[in-house]
Amino acid sequence: MAKTTKSRTIQAVGITLEIIDYLHEHDSARITEIANELGRAKGTIHCHLATLLEKEHVIKSGDEYQLSLRYLELGEGVKDRLGFYDVVTDELDELAEESGELVQFATEEHGRAVYLYKTGGDRAVQTASSIGKREYLHCLALGKAILAHTPRERVEEIIDRHGLKRYTPQTITDREELFDELEAVRERGYAFDEEEKIEGLHCVAAPVMAGEDEVLGAVSLSRPLSRMTGDQFKEEIPNMVTRSANVIEINAKYS
Repeated sequence: MAKTTKSRTIQAVGITLEIIDYLHEHDSARITEIANELGRAKGTIHCHLATLLEKEHVIKSGDEYQLSLRYLELGEGVKDRLGFYDVVTDELDELAEESGELVQFATEEHGRAVYLYKTGGDRAVQTASSIGKREYLHCLALGKAILAHTPRERVEEIIDRHGLKRYTPQTITDREELFDELEAVRERGYAFDEEEKIEGLHCVAAPVMAGEDEVLGAVSLSRPLSRMTGDQFKEEIPNMVTRSANVIEINAKYS
């Protein structure tokens, strides 16, 4: 049997990215704080931050560092690369206005859901999700809609890497139970989240496909359990999100 080897990595690059991630999570921080949290020497952190400052990737205010607006430019470039972002925003704005609820679009990257757009109508609930935020796939309607159209081998890899974290008593944490759920999602064409991530919140999501074997992402609509009747949850809302997903699919082909 051939020996499996990991790709070679560069430690200095890894440290720089750890710093960027830390500043993203904490808005601003001092060298000592970053060094303590990352378990690195203060001199090492200082050198990396000095380089980031010179390259205009961070700014310094007093003795605190923050990410620069360079990341706004980079983020816009990534959105433009997607090609169908404008289609997503237009359709989700219409869905939010029609439903009055919270609607979102996410795609999968490195085994997690990444929110690309979020908007809401006049009755929309407020959640901690935000554009660019990464979440585990197994506990979201969005995530299950994506996983249902992802090859099983890839889903296995994602579970091996990220696990099946429990958020509520309803979260699926058993591998085979999740695969049974994904099969049901494929059969009906949409996914449910019944308080699996947030207690008191129900979500419905439909996949956006680029073809039979490629999923671009998923559209979801979230509503408090107190406003989600049986017929709405099982018929009306699935029809709404599926219709929006289909519109995005059609328009994405010509974007």
